[in-house]
Amino acid sequence: MIGGAYQGKYEYARRMYPDISWIDGQTCEEEDIYSCSAIFHFHSYLERMMRQGKSVRELAGRLADENPDIVIVSDEIGYGIVPVDRFEREYRETVGRVCTELAVYADKVFRVVCGIGTKVKG
Repeated sequence: MIGGAYQGKYEYARRMYPDISWIDGQTCEEEDIYSCSAIFHFHSYLERMMRQGKSVRELAGRLADENPDIVIVSDEIGYGIVPVDRFEREYRETVGRVCTELAVYADKVFRVVCGIGTKVKG
């Protein structure tokens, strides 16, 4: 599930998958994503890993191998004014690249705007 900030992605995903448990990418442990059912704030997880100096380059492939049924909710953060700060530019690009790679592996991809989901893939 992708979409802009505050567009109802998490609520939409919870309605689609009411019986799974979720972890929060803002606070979860690094390894939790390889065994959880679902994660929201995935973009925040990527930011935390990058700020800790950890590579997320192989993350999509590893998730596809180790946790192929995971449900992921992430903000689209590549729109708007390009930040002056180098880290912020790299972070935005990385989130876009990781989500693009995850979409290749995904059975379904939804974009949510104003709480309305549109199937992009599947």
